[in-house]
Amino acid sequence: PDPETPLEETMGALDTAVRQGKALYAGISAYSPDETRRAAGLLRTLGTPCLIHQPRYSMLDRSVEYGLLATLEEEGIGCIVFSPLEQGMLTDRYIDGIPDDSRAAKAHGFLRREEITVERLAQIRRLGEMARQRSQSLAQMALAWVLRHSAVTSAVIGASRVEQLEDCVAACENLSFTHSELEEIDRIL
Repeated sequence: PDPETPLEETMGALDTAVRQGKALYAGISAYSPDETRRAAGLLRTLGTPCLIHQPRYSMLDRSVEYGLLATLEEEGIGCIVFSPLEQGMLTDRYIDGIPDDSRAAKAHGFLRREEITVERLAQIRRLGEMARQRSQSLAQMALAWVLRHSAVTSAVIGASRVEQLEDCVAACENLSFTHSELEEIDRIL
C-alpha cells in the first residue's frame, strides 16, 4: 500500500478497473491485517469483492502468521504467497555455500550475500536433511510447508529452468506433515 494515497482512492481505482473490464478481479498485496479488512470492506461496498491477497510467506518469513492469514480466512479472501523458497535459500542451491552464479552472489537483487550466514546455512542443511527423510527436495518440502496452511490458496515460484518447475510441482505428491515434523521445523528455525 502507498501511505501517501488514501485507501479509498486505491480501492476505487481497483473497482473502476474491474468495472471497465481492464481487470477481471481485484486483489491486494503486502497489506496488514487491519488494512486488509478496510480494503475488503471498501471493495465490498463498491460491489467488487477482493478475491486475492499476495503476501510474502516462507519457513523463514512467517510474519503473515501473526494475524494476516486469519484475517484472510475471516474475509473469505484467497492467499497466493510469493517467495515461498525465500529467493532460493530454501532449495538445495545454497546448502554448500554461495555459488558464483547465484542470486546472492550478484551485487543487486532481493537476496543479499549477508543474509546467508553460517547460522542460516546450518538451518538450511538441517531442513535439507529433514526433506530427504521425507523423500523430498528442500524446495518441495518448503512449498508443501506453505501450502499446508488452510488459508493459502497457491504459491508463486520463480523457476528459471524446466527442472526447477518439475521439482516444485512434485511437492504436491506429499503435502502433509506430522505434528512432530512441524515441531522439528520450528526447532530448527
